[in-house]
Amino acid sequence: MHLAYPAVLSALLFCTGLYGVLARRNAILVLMSVELMLNAVNLNLVAFDVWLSRAAADTLHSGQALTLFTIAIAAAEIGIGLAIVLAVYRNRGTSDIDRLRDAAEGPDDAPETDRAAKKAEATA
Repeated sequence: MHLAYPAVLSALLFCTGLYGVLARRNAILVLMSVELMLNAVNLNLVAFDVWLSRAAADTLHSGQALTLFTIAIAAAEIGIGLAIVLAVYRNRGTSDIDRLRDAAEGPDDAPETDRAAKKAEATA
């Protein structure tokens, strides 16, 4: 098999994942798009490892080892990411990224201690 086939498939998967990260508003769909991008990288690593191993007979399969490492990192990332999304959903009632960004404390919002200090100064 030629190297172009998995490389093109990997590029298509990565572009699809990138579109999902940039266009989606749901946090879970963004996490799924990140996983799609990581799988595209894994496909590229394995394809180039197989292609380079044909040139030299005694080679260490570093692409496949990096793929296993990437899969382990992706599993940890999705576990922590889903835990964060579930905690935010329980507190805010939504996992929409735009609504979470709007509900965040802005630069004009002062903490409660500053408000109390300003109120005390105004009354004095």
